Amino acid sequence: MARYRGSLCRLCRRENLKLYLKGDRCYTDKCSFERRAYAPGEHGQDRVRRKHSDYGVQLREKQKLKRMSGLLEKQFRGYYKKAERQKGITGTNLLVLLERRLDNTAFRMGFASSRGEARQLIRHNHFLVNGKKVNIPSYLVKIGEEIQIRDKSRKMARILDSMETVARRGIPQWLELDKDKFKGVVRAFPSREELTMPIREQLIVELYSK
Repeated sequence: MARYRGSLCRLCRRENLKLYLKGDRCYTDKCSFERRAYAPGEHGQDRVRRKHSDYGVQLREKQKLKRMSGLLEKQFRGYYKKAERQKGITGTNLLVLLERRLDNTAFRMGFASSRGEARQLIRHNHFLVNGKKVNIPSYLVKIGEEIQIRDKSRKMARILDSMETVARRGIPQWLELDKDKFKGVVRAFPSREELTMPIREQLIVELYSK
């Protein structure tokens, strides 16, 4: 499957927003966005961020959420179409669908330091959902489902390190974590108030509605 292989820090600088794509590094003084808070490219430091048109503002908002979620355009558009078919507010439905992805849920529970790392761990068969192996990062979790690290994977340094530092991010209220048993439970779907990502989803809806 196609995926982005370029610099992750470049994406943060392009969107002028820290997207936390590199895990713990984003919280240190090594973070490229903190050290070079200007647009990427040869002339990025000389270039003044110009004012965008309405379309440009909507596009940048879509790009932020897409890159934050680690998706390509075709995948992202598929989630939008699914959100549009559901009852309720399309923008909120889109955010909730992306939060329900297994890679995002594993990241939110603290089993991985970033969504990218969570995707890799899932593909390598380190996770169980309700006791069954699931290696599809896009799997949509349901209320009451239990996400667990396999017994053979519980001594992995990267998983242990992530669980030690999860206090920095905190666990969302819609999830419950049992660190001692390396498992968590989906208690509910998140409300819009619980989704703290700095995204104006209505602009995304306006973009796709044209």
